[in-house]
Amino acid sequence: MRNSVIVFVAVLTALAAFTPAVAAGGGMADVAQEEPTCEFPFEGEDATGETVTVDEEPDSVVALQPSDAQVMHEIGAEDKLSGMPVGEYTDYLGADEELDITEDDGVTPVTEEVIDRDPDVVLAANALEGDDVVDQLRDAGLDVYVFPTEESLDGVAENVRLTGEIVGECDGAEDALEEFEERLETIEATVEDEEHPLAYYEMGDGFTAGEGTFQDEIITTAGVENLGAEAGIEGWAEISDEVVVEEDPEWIIYGESWGDEPPVSEAVMGTTAFQDEQFVAVNDQFMSQPGPLVVEAIEEIVAEVHPEAYAEATDEAEDDAADETDDADDEADTDDADADDAVDEPADDAAEDDDSIPGFGVPAVVAALVAVLAVLARRR
Repeated sequence: MRNSVIVFVAVLTALAAFTPAVAAGGGMADVAQEEPTCEFPFEGEDATGETVTVDEEPDSVVALQPSDAQVMHEIGAEDKLSGMPVGEYTDYLGADEELDITEDDGVTPVTEEVIDRDPDVVLAANALEGDDVVDQLRDAGLDVYVFPTEESLDGVAENVRLTGEIVGECDGAEDALEEFEERLETIEATVEDEEHPLAYYEMGDGFTAGEGTFQDEIITTAGVENLGAEAGIEGWAEISDEVVVEEDPEWIIYGESWGDEPPVSEAVMGTTAFQDEQFVAVNDQFMSQPGPLVVEAIEEIVAEVHPEAYAEATDEAEDDAADETDDADDEADTDDADADDAVDEPADDAAEDDDSIPGFGVPAVVAALVAVLAVLARRR
């Protein structure tokens, strides 16, 4: 029995050599950013005041609007989509035509199409708030969660987090949010010390975005002042040519689908921005859909308006990322070396110490432990 104890202690001594590496891994997990909580049943009040309950993690999800589909893709939950808009507004997602639940316009949901797919939950962006489609789907017994109208980038981020919790993809949501926040930090560093010129966002037909819209925050985050907000526009509304000409913006931002020039009136063609051809053509979908890819639109504006500062900031971000990768590789190499040394030390000590047990390298010790445990088991 005494020999068994000696062998057991030797095994513990040898295996203890590996403990630091394991503990280091656990420490890193402890400092990870807090993740969304995926617990079912999920219960939450949506923008319509309805309490929506999802009993179990969904296997089938229908996204009623393009922005809902974008979020599902960005959090890595696209495999759960059994229906979504498929068309010009979601081409960038590369979705299969079989998923389409809309009319020919690629955005208006067909109630029967959604009901036939019998999803576990339906996600509805604010564009459908108060729409008959939502009521019809609920009358058919489907759980529909309607998101609020987004007025800020924080609201966009909250939608990402909430979507992850509703569909049971919290890890993916947290990853998307982390990337979102890191890119915004780079943008913030880019424009912090730059002048913020006045920009006019032309949506078409004289409409623009003012205060209380996430487009306003997209524009200001990109390091320019939003003419719509400066002129007192709230929400999305028409703005007169006279006001635009009087404000005389230095830049005009517009959706790239309009072509090489923004769709402005002849009067607006007399502004500094148009005369100097200072245009920023942004991706229409990233500018209009309240999903994490709004950061792409922000980067497009920053890169055009503040090219030198943006190039410098992105280079620094890339260098920092490379340094982090190198540090991680160096730490891994150090851990491997420490582990090798720790394995060798017990054997060396055993050879030098007359009171130690000779011939017990780690493999032999592990084998001995197995043998001892087998003996003890037989004695029981």
